[in-house]
Amino acid sequence: MREIPAPPQSGLRSDPDATAAYRQPQAGAESARRWFWGLFVALLVLKLLVAARLPLFVDETFYWLEGQHLAPAYSDLPGLTAWLGRLGVSLGGNTELGLRLPFLVIAALVPWLVMRITAREYGDVHGWQAGCFALLLPLSGTLGLLALPDAAMALATLLCLDGGARLLRRVDAGAALELALGLSIGALSHYRFIAVIGVGLLALLLLADGRKLLRDARVWMAIAIGAAAWAPLVAWNLDNADAGLRFQLVDRHPWAFHADGILFIAVQALMVTPLLFAALAFACWRGHRSALPVSRYFALLGGLLVMGFFALGFFADTERVSFHWPLPGYLALLPLLPAAFAIWPRWLRVATWATAGLGLVLTLGYYTVVSIPDVRARTAAEKWYPSNFAGWDELAEAVRFNRAQMPAGTKLVAGSFKVGAELGFALGDAGIPVLDHPLNHKHGRAPQLRLWNLQAPGRADWGRQFGPSWNDAPVLLVTASSDVSYKDLLQRYHDLCRMVGPLPAPQVLNVDHGRQRFVLFRLDPSMPTAGACTAPAMAWIDSPASGATVGRSFDIAGWAFKDGVGLERVEVLLDGQPVADVKYGLDSPGVATYWKISNDPNQPRVGFGGRVDLGDIAPGRHWLGLRLHGADGSVETWSEQPINIR
Repeated sequence: MREIPAPPQSGLRSDPDATAAYRQPQAGAESARRWFWGLFVALLVLKLLVAARLPLFVDETFYWLEGQHLAPAYSDLPGLTAWLGRLGVSLGGNTELGLRLPFLVIAALVPWLVMRITAREYGDVHGWQAGCFALLLPLSGTLGLLALPDAAMALATLLCLDGGARLLRRVDAGAALELALGLSIGALSHYRFIAVIGVGLLALLLLADGRKLLRDARVWMAIAIGAAAWAPLVAWNLDNADAGLRFQLVDRHPWAFHADGILFIAVQALMVTPLLFAALAFACWRGHRSALPVSRYFALLGGLLVMGFFALGFFADTERVSFHWPLPGYLALLPLLPAAFAIWPRWLRVATWATAGLGLVLTLGYYTVVSIPDVRARTAAEKWYPSNFAGWDELAEAVRFNRAQMPAGTKLVAGSFKVGAELGFALGDAGIPVLDHPLNHKHGRAPQLRLWNLQAPGRADWGRQFGPSWNDAPVLLVTASSDVSYKDLLQRYHDLCRMVGPLPAPQVLNVDHGRQRFVLFRLDPSMPTAGACTAPAMAWIDSPASGATVGRSFDIAGWAFKDGVGLERVEVLLDGQPVADVKYGLDSPGVATYWKISNDPNQPRVGFGGRVDLGDIAPGRHWLGLRLHGADGSVETWSEQPINIR
């Protein structure tokens, strides 16, 4: 066997675990390399296929919109994500894959960087193994499938990690430049990268070699370059009353203790996979006890990041997705994983590899399921229904159809930033005005819409803001009733009335049995801009309950109303086909009590009930719905709920 070279000169050389791990027989490197290459190619091909079919997530389309309005920074993020999106559609076309292509390329660099860092510090075998774990870790293995900031943040984290490890060995210009590059990419990616910077600095301060390192002017030059990359974001906040900073650090977080933070452990164990999560924790513990400064540096950076986000979870935002926040911490721990993993029993190592692979397959499977319309429709009644991915293609087709039937010069207005961004991408229009909506503020997008002059005021002022051509132009207003919780929906309709006037008879688009529900209004310039609110109908089926098992003949009861004009008739539908007319106008005083602002002239006699006979309908799962006939001649199909027929 060829002679194994001496281990890298990184700090103290008296750590028996590190030295023994490095001097293991290198014959295993070839096998590990083949596994890495097989996993890398297979995963890249799968991601390309899924990314080409997966509907765009709402945030992706807003970053596309930002990319069509190039700027150094934006209200929700620094500029890099929008720039990458613009690059993607410029090179690959205005398609899902085109938008995501730069993010997939960046994500493909992540396992290679993990492998390179680990191989340099601990040997080739461990390098290839760590690269394999970077591919199998679900949070990093699926990077790039969505055009989100996380891919660039992961790359920035690893560049900083590698630069710091090299600097701990010897300060030179190359390592300092790598650190500066990582800090700059991170600063241009997300506010959240501040955590990586703060924890990285703390990790160096806790190490004797790190404190020595921080006395070198070249290191501070790298830090200064990284700090300068925050200038566009700082300038944007100075020009806009700190709106972005206030949203990220104040508005979106309750900053009050809530016990939900304890769920972090369960959620992370699930997202990382339980055995791999335990292995990373064990690697962190061993690395912290190591005599090698670089091992302690990896352990401190990774461990403090993960624990910091755990502590933050007791006080921070719980309404939006945050399970991906600790990924930079896991990436920092991956180089320590193979050596720690090697002392586990073989059966436990096999189980860890297997569960990590299964976790990646399930995560990719979720995105695959989301990309199949029929499967999405079948999950309409489930809590995990992917609403942010669903219905946008159908909505774009409905908008094209309506505009083709309306006069030339018809304008388009969206009810929220979600609708505006998704339609903007689908129609290739980056200038769709958006009405004020709670979601615009909740997601920090309202200031940016105002800067682009896309925040639409009340309808009476559209001509003043958008130009004289709007004064006499018909308008297609597109809203998503599923953008707000049901208890707030009537208030939203009344808010729309205040902005655009009494609403005409709507065209309702129910996607996936109405789980995604869009309402389109054709506004004629002759319509009044003020007056008593006329709104779309609202309804509820009290019995049978969603998911209930019923016979071929059953009773149905509920309520329905339509503000402004009232309803005249209620039909019962099964799988979209009428099966019964029920009596409408039953006394239902609780409805008026709950919906206090309702101005339906029939209140409180808005209940309905009757008997439904299905004849020889096939047993199994079916979808129960309503068709609501308004006194103004409007006909609206209500959302469906599943029932099981014996």
